[in-house]
Amino acid sequence: MSEQIISTPEKVKKPKWLRVKLPVGKKYTELRGLVDKYKLNTICTSGSCPNMGECWGEGTATFMILGNICTRSCGFCGVKTGRPETVEWDEPEKVARSIKLMGIKHAVLTSVDRDDLKDGGSIIWAETVNAVRRANPTTTLETLIPDFQGNEKLIDRIIKVAPEVVSHNMETVRRLTREVRIQAKYDRSLGVLKYLKENGMRTKSGIMLGLGETEEEVIQTMKDLRGVGLDVITIGQYLQPSKKHLPVKEFITPEQFKKYETLGLEMGFMYVESGALVRSSYKAHKHAS
Repeated sequence: MSEQIISTPEKVKKPKWLRVKLPVGKKYTELRGLVDKYKLNTICTSGSCPNMGECWGEGTATFMILGNICTRSCGFCGVKTGRPETVEWDEPEKVARSIKLMGIKHAVLTSVDRDDLKDGGSIIWAETVNAVRRANPTTTLETLIPDFQGNEKLIDRIIKVAPEVVSHNMETVRRLTREVRIQAKYDRSLGVLKYLKENGMRTKSGIMLGLGETEEEVIQTMKDLRGVGLDVITIGQYLQPSKKHLPVKEFITPEQFKKYETLGLEMGFMYVESGALVRSSYKAHKHAS
């Protein structure tokens, strides 16, 4: 199987272990053909995810709703920032149709932040879950949601439609939150995850490493997340999307990722996905069962 070295503009030299296998296989080829033919909007393709071939082969894909322009300007994220587009109220049906066409067994839904909307986009979120279920009754769902500015009434809309997994990413440690996430707040994100768990959801969160955090800070973040009852944690390597984004300070070794995995399981997390190429939706189908 051929391999491709990830191309990133950071100054820190890329290690030899940071390689991505080019996606291959009959299932991947079939799905890629459908995505191209029907112009389906998956974050897998638009985000050039390194695990696309593996996930598609397992019947998992990620879809982004509410447009592709975010109201926030996080230092790590490649999504455009600015004035978002008008809400497309037929989007839930389009997403449901895409999932049906692709024969997806487990779908991950995510979105940009829509602080410009009074409901934060929560109505479209709930309607998308319902539309997917109507068209694909056997498909399981994970919703990777924004913080909705901590508004519990908006979060309640997600809880009411009860996806199998509700995810909200912490992204980084407390000390770096203001620099990395800018408009987000560490304790607000913890509060969102706590509220979701208290209301019966299976919860999940992700952090990325290599932004200058210490091992002690990573472990404390893991403890904080476990302290609010988090079920699933993903830990991956940050890669700089462009020269305008935060630089990579360090490449974390496979051994260190393994150490965090072991520690996470000892803390009581149900699942711990920890590795350089791990992303939020990696092995997501496992987390719904």
